[in-house]
Amino acid sequence: MFKRINPTVIALVLLLIVSCKKKTEAEVSDLEVGEKVSENWISLFNGKDLDGWRPKIKGHDFGDNLHNTFRVEDGVIKVSYDGYDGKFNDAFGHLFYKTPFSKYILKIQYRFTGDQIADGAGWATRNSGVMIHSENPKNMAKDQSFPLSIEVQMLGGITEGVSRSTANLCTPGTNVIMDGRLITEHCTNSNSETYYGDQWVNLEVEVHSDSLIIHKINGKEVLRYSKPQYGGADMDDYSPAYKDKIGQTIKGGYISLQSESHPVEFRNIELLEL
Repeated sequence: MFKRINPTVIALVLLLIVSCKKKTEAEVSDLEVGEKVSENWISLFNGKDLDGWRPKIKGHDFGDNLHNTFRVEDGVIKVSYDGYDGKFNDAFGHLFYKTPFSKYILKIQYRFTGDQIADGAGWATRNSGVMIHSENPKNMAKDQSFPLSIEVQMLGGITEGVSRSTANLCTPGTNVIMDGRLITEHCTNSNSETYYGDQWVNLEVEVHSDSLIIHKINGKEVLRYSKPQYGGADMDDYSPAYKDKIGQTIKGGYISLQSESHPVEFRNIELLEL
């Protein structure tokens, strides 16, 4: 004689089985492009202070925040030049996060504000970026302008109707492979739209170590490339030790936010390790 099973118990068992299956499908240990992953995002910026971040500004020691260039106000990281007395003097700066990463998705919202400092270079108008796969800032020379890295360049529109893409690629001390070809040009434009004014723009960078890197703007892919590696015509700007690595791929590194003479703001900086 069989005992009748309560329908409620059956429903609960089925729900448990389905839930376990979904969890297993989501938790992928070795992510390939397009696969699902459990979304355990971490915030790299707490919205209150620069905890976990340290600046390296040309001509100054690591950790010296010249004229309070990088600051937190109103819940955003601001790059400001109000303490420079109108003279930038090529004081290119980078605000580094404390931890290096290799496989991840990085999300940042950014916007340009105000006017460029008077003696900033013309090319630096409404120009900033996030550096990935960067060298350790502690190893940078005091007068070094940029870390050896891959730059995801941020640009804002200047003249209405004139296209100026963002989420471009620049390669200080590096090269990449794109469409099967070694790219040695310093900068390569994306196919993004142009963004004017002080609107917030959503930038996403998907990084798979030394295999594949994808740039996205407002959820749309605008550029992809592979095999980030040591190289480039500007290798003399970096430590001689890197010349012995030319052609070797770069598997990971530090993340930093730029200051290049135009005020810019960053917020909602989040990272998902893959």
